[in-house]
Amino acid sequence: MRRGAAPCAALSNLERKVIYLSDKKVNRLIKPASLGDTPQKKQDQPLSAAAGDAAFVGKISDPIEKPAKRPRRKAAEKPEAAKQEKKPEKGKKAAKPAAQEPPKKETRTKRAPRAAQGGTAREKQPARAPLASEQPAAQTKGRRRSAKQKPSVKVYFLGGLNEIGKNFTLFECGEDMVIVDCGLAFPDEEMPGIDAVIPDFSFVEKNMDRIRGVVITHGHEDHIGSLPYLLKKIRVPVYGTALTIALIENKLKEHNLGHVRLHVTPAGSHIHLGCFDVELIHVNHSISDAVGLALHTPAGVIVHTGDFKIDFTPTQGGMIDLARFAKLGEEGVLMLMADSTNAERPGYTQTEQKVNATFESMFARADANHKRLIIATFASNISRVQQIINCAAQYGRKVALSGRSMVNVMTIASGLGYLDVPDGLLIDLNMISRYPKDQIVLITTGSQGEPMSALTRMAFDDHRQVAVGEDDMIIISARPIPGNEKTVGTVVDELLKRGCDVVYESMYEVHVSGHACQEELKIIQALTKPKYFIPVHGEQKHLRKHAGVAMSMGVPPENIFIGDIGNAVEVNEAFIRRLPDVPAGAVMVDGLGVGDVGSIVLRDRKHLAEDGLIIAVCTIDSASGEVVSGPDIVSRGFVYVRESEGLMEEARRLVGRTISQCMEENVREWSAIKIRVRDSLSRLLYNRTKRSPMILPIIMEV
Repeated sequence: MRRGAAPCAALSNLERKVIYLSDKKVNRLIKPASLGDTPQKKQDQPLSAAAGDAAFVGKISDPIEKPAKRPRRKAAEKPEAAKQEKKPEKGKKAAKPAAQEPPKKETRTKRAPRAAQGGTAREKQPARAPLASEQPAAQTKGRRRSAKQKPSVKVYFLGGLNEIGKNFTLFECGEDMVIVDCGLAFPDEEMPGIDAVIPDFSFVEKNMDRIRGVVITHGHEDHIGSLPYLLKKIRVPVYGTALTIALIENKLKEHNLGHVRLHVTPAGSHIHLGCFDVELIHVNHSISDAVGLALHTPAGVIVHTGDFKIDFTPTQGGMIDLARFAKLGEEGVLMLMADSTNAERPGYTQTEQKVNATFESMFARADANHKRLIIATFASNISRVQQIINCAAQYGRKVALSGRSMVNVMTIASGLGYLDVPDGLLIDLNMISRYPKDQIVLITTGSQGEPMSALTRMAFDDHRQVAVGEDDMIIISARPIPGNEKTVGTVVDELLKRGCDVVYESMYEVHVSGHACQEELKIIQALTKPKYFIPVHGEQKHLRKHAGVAMSMGVPPENIFIGDIGNAVEVNEAFIRRLPDVPAGAVMVDGLGVGDVGSIVLRDRKHLAEDGLIIAVCTIDSASGEVVSGPDIVSRGFVYVRESEGLMEEARRLVGRTISQCMEENVREWSAIKIRVRDSLSRLLYNRTKRSPMILPIIMEV
């Protein structure tokens, strides 16, 4: 019953019948018995997330699908005022109550059914929320009013989604922005000659005056590797734990970057950056001093786990602070962003203690066979190195380090007290020849088969100080990063050819992951109890699997967003919605060049690598147009000239005829002549060899 209307008892039977029939015509069926019911909701109550803006914006289905049809709702679910405010069909008049509701109230009650078009929390597969530019006027107006009561937070995904590495996320609230992590990715087979891949910083540069700081979760390259390139463009303070900041400082020195504001912030402390209060929470990972983040904002708390696992018996640093995650969940978590790397793996990640037991058995086996031990692991895995040092001390072996990054990280870790090395145990790599092989443990880089790493050079007999053979047991204490399986396999094969005893992850438990498996992800979900969830740090298969885990824990699919690089979302207590994409992508680093290598250069490099190069050189008299010298044909990576003299001679004559025809037709533009030479030579070479080398005509005038 509308406010201000006469009591139901005052209505005649005829008036009741007219109201009933009018509402039935507009598909708003109201039972006569309900006319006297008291509305359960006040008309000025704000719309819930389910009734308005909370339609899933990046759900498991295709994000660009058309909005789903709004399901028919029962009359009992709708506010009474919304039922009676429906206009009758054109040409028909409905009986009006004695008192009219003010126009201001009519406008408000009409908005509720329109806002419900985005879907409800009860729908299994709701449609994508429209972009800001697609919003109806009534919806947008309502959201603006809600935003004034409690502002939104915008999240920009500039790296780390649908890829392994290059983690880079930007948070915005009001006029303040905060960056979380700034990593790089390693090049794949499609990027010949590229040293590293970093995020596109163009959107950050555009908003550089609003950036309040960079918060780093831990010291791995995929989280800190791009910092030097970012800090060359914008100068902002950087925050992290002691080990993380020390690793960053060392990296900045390599790039000759000084006067950068680096702040050591231990786990448990808070960083105030504009309207952001960033809390650091201790987590377990494959590097010490790793933290997750709780971003306290006016819109609510956003928890970012960083890279983590739950290890109840870690070798260093104590177990993850589950109590703090639980406390945040009790207080209310608006959104959770969690590590998805191992979302496909059921169960729990093994504890580091498992590796310790395996190392002890491997050391005993090497002692029994009088073999030297060479162990390859990540330079940043300080706890793993500590386990090796402890075993070496137990079995009376000296320890040497190989690889520049290994030496740098261990020097930093030892100086900060994260690495305990007994006196006299560590020796210089140049001194290993002075000791019997069965008294040496060599800790080296190269667990991912990197071309220039120490282990790879040993495998191909290219290491200046270490030659491997039958007297060596080599342990690869790492799991290949997705995409590196082939290179690691090649290194293992070469080591086996040299007679080495090679041990790797698939054979024994010589490595455990630093990322949480499904049951650990469920624990974090259960503790934080987030309203919204975004899986991060993983490829598409990892993100989708993690989304499934979240749904199994009760998170509605419309409250889950699966993003991609360049995506942006806006979130508050009432809704989560997708915003228009922002500039993002990959920038390739080749030597000192940053961004000067693009798709065209990579295409040419691949072309050269696959088919080689043919150079046609000719000198022409500028006055007469006659050929003065040449043409000469030079082949690089195409055919061996001495074995293909006939083909080279045919190509040379063809180039000469093509140039002569151009002169006869008075074609004097060099670009036109080069195109004709390239086309004719390309046809000849393909017909003769079924290959298409890169052809470079060089024409000179005298």
